[in-house]
Amino acid sequence: MLRVSLLACLLLGAAAPFPSDIPAKFKVADQDFDFTKRVVMIPMRDGAKLNTVILIPKEVKNAPILMERTPYDAEKAAQRMASPHLAANLRGGDDIIAISGYIRVFQDVRGKYGSEGDYVMNRPFVGTLNPTQVDHATDTYDTIDWLVRNVPESNGRVGVIGTSYDGFTALTALIHPHPALKVSVPIAPMVDTWMGDDWFHNGAFRQEMTSYVYTQEATKSSSLEWWSGYYDDYAEFLQAGSAGEVGRRHGMQQLGFWNRLTEHPAYDGFWQGQALDKILARQGVTVPTLLVDGLWDQEDIYGAPAVWRAVHAQDSGHLVHLVMGPWRHGGSNGDGSSLGSIRFGDDTGLWFRKNILQPFLDQYLKDGAPDAHVPPVLAYETGANVWQHYDAWPQSCESGCPVVSRKLYLAPDGKLDFVGPADDRQGFDEYVSDPAHPVPYRVRPDRSIYAKDSTWRQWLVDDQREFSTRTDVLTYTSPVLTAPLRVAGQPVAHLFAATSGTDADWIVKLIDLYPDEVPAQAELGGYQLMVAADILRGRYRVDPAKPVAIESGKVLPYTWALPQVSHTFLPGHRVMVQVQSSWFPLYDRNPQSYVANIFFARPGDYQRATQRIYHAAQTASYLDLPVIGGN
Repeated sequence: MLRVSLLACLLLGAAAPFPSDIPAKFKVADQDFDFTKRVVMIPMRDGAKLNTVILIPKEVKNAPILMERTPYDAEKAAQRMASPHLAANLRGGDDIIAISGYIRVFQDVRGKYGSEGDYVMNRPFVGTLNPTQVDHATDTYDTIDWLVRNVPESNGRVGVIGTSYDGFTALTALIHPHPALKVSVPIAPMVDTWMGDDWFHNGAFRQEMTSYVYTQEATKSSSLEWWSGYYDDYAEFLQAGSAGEVGRRHGMQQLGFWNRLTEHPAYDGFWQGQALDKILARQGVTVPTLLVDGLWDQEDIYGAPAVWRAVHAQDSGHLVHLVMGPWRHGGSNGDGSSLGSIRFGDDTGLWFRKNILQPFLDQYLKDGAPDAHVPPVLAYETGANVWQHYDAWPQSCESGCPVVSRKLYLAPDGKLDFVGPADDRQGFDEYVSDPAHPVPYRVRPDRSIYAKDSTWRQWLVDDQREFSTRTDVLTYTSPVLTAPLRVAGQPVAHLFAATSGTDADWIVKLIDLYPDEVPAQAELGGYQLMVAADILRGRYRVDPAKPVAIESGKVLPYTWALPQVSHTFLPGHRVMVQVQSSWFPLYDRNPQSYVANIFFARPGDYQRATQRIYHAAQTASYLDLPVIGGN
C-alpha cells in the first residue's frame, strides 16, 4: 500500500510543472536611472509594426524628439553599455545631445531585427520601382505621427539624424515630410550608389562591399558573418576571378539585392530612379537640413555634396547647409583630432558637435533657442588645418576669395605643369595593365573591412609611395611649391588615352607630396597623402546608361569628377598625380576586353593591355583644379 502511495505521489509530481526561475516579464529596477526606456511596436499604414526604442530623460517636459531609423539594431544603438545614465548608454556622437534634454528614439527599419515587414536594401520610393504603398518616407511619416500623439513628454517637434544607411533614412524623411518634422541631419548618407557611394563609382563595382551585402541580407538579425579562408582579400578575390564568382561561392544568388546589383551594372532607370539627389532636386527641400560629409569618407564620399549641389539653386529659404570635415566615414561622430598619420591639432569632431550640430538642432527643436548662425557651407581646410565659411561652394568665402579653374597638365618626363604643351607632337606615356597582377588599393595584406585588425576606416589617407614606383602606375610631380596652393571644390580629370584592349578602367589620384624631411613628425617625410581620387569605367565614357566598347588603339577623351577637396598644399610640398588602370580589390577587375556584364566575366576574358596617356597640344591630359585666388 505504501508503494502505491509513493508511486501516485511521484506521478502527480511529474505532472505538475517545476516553477521557472525566470519570470514571465522582468521589470528593471530603474529608480536610480536618469532616464526611462520604452520599447513599443509602432503600426505603419500597411499594418506592419516597427520596433521602436524611446529613451526619455527623467522629469523632462516639453522636450524635442530626435529619431534615428536604422537597419543595425535599434536596441544596440540605444544601449552602448549597461548604465543607469543616458549619456553612457548612447554612442559617442550623442555625447552633447545626451545631456541636453532630448528624447532619443531609435527604430529598426522594416524587416530588420525586431521590426515586422519585408526588408529591401535601399528600398525605392513608392512608384515604378516599388509597387507597394510603403517606403522609408511613409514609415518615417507614420512613426512621427505616432510619436507626437503618444509621447506626452514631447513638445511636438521632431528631428531625424543618422549616419551612412541611417543618413539615407534621414534624407528619405524629407520626401513629403510630416508637419512635425522640423530638422534633418544626414551624416555621410547613401545618395547615389552607382555614381559614387557604396556599390559603384562611375560604373566600377566596389567589390569590397560584397561582404556588407552578405551580412546585411543573409539573416534578419545580420548574425551570419562573412566567411573567408584567406587572410588577404586581394588573394581571395584574385583567385575567384570575377565579382560574380565571389558571390556565387558564398551563395549570394539567394539574396535579392545581390541579384539586382548583378542585373544592373549600368546606370539604368533602376539606379537613376532612386538617386536621392535627383529626387530632392525635383521636389525641393522644405525642412532645415544639415548635410555632413567627410573629406576622406571611404564609403559614402559622394552623397552629401551631391544633395547640396542638387538643391542649392532653388533653396531660396537657405534651409540646406553643408559641412565637410577632415573625417573618415562617420568620423564627425568620434574623435576628429587625427586620421591615420595625419593630425589636425584639435578634436574637429567634438568641435563640430558642440559648435555646429547641437546649436543647429536646438534652433529648430527647442523653444527660444538662439540662431545657430551656421553658414551655407562650412569646410575644413586640410593642410592649413582651419575651418572656412563659404557663401556658396566653392565660388566665394567669407573673406571674398574667388575660386579659379586652373589646368594642371600631365607633362613629359613625369612632370606636372600649369603651362600646357606648346606643340602638337604626339607625345604619350604608356604602361602595361595586367589583370593577373592588378594594382592594390592599399599595401598588402589587405584585411577584410570587418576583420578585427582592419584599418579600412583610414585607407584613404594611406601613404601612396608604395604604388608610385610600380611600372603600371604613371606618376607626375610638380616642382617644389614656394607659396601655398589652396584648392576648394571638385577637381575634374581630363585624360586623352588609348588602350590596346576594348575596355579599360582609369584611376586618377591627386596627391600632396610632403618634403623629404618633416622634423615635427618624422614618419611624414616623403609621405604621399591622397587628397582626392576616383575611377571611371571606360565603357561608360559617353553614356553611363549605355556601355559601349572602346575602339582599340584610338585616342579618346575621358572626363570625370573626383571627390570634393578643401586642402592647402603648403610651401615645400609638391603636387603629385598618379594614373593607373586597376585598384584592386576595392574595385572588381576590368577584363580589358569588352564583355556584356563584367560581373560574370570568364577567366579567358581577362587580357593584358597597353595603356597610353597623351600630352600633346590637341590631346593634352590634365586635372582641372579649383584654386582659391587663382595662384
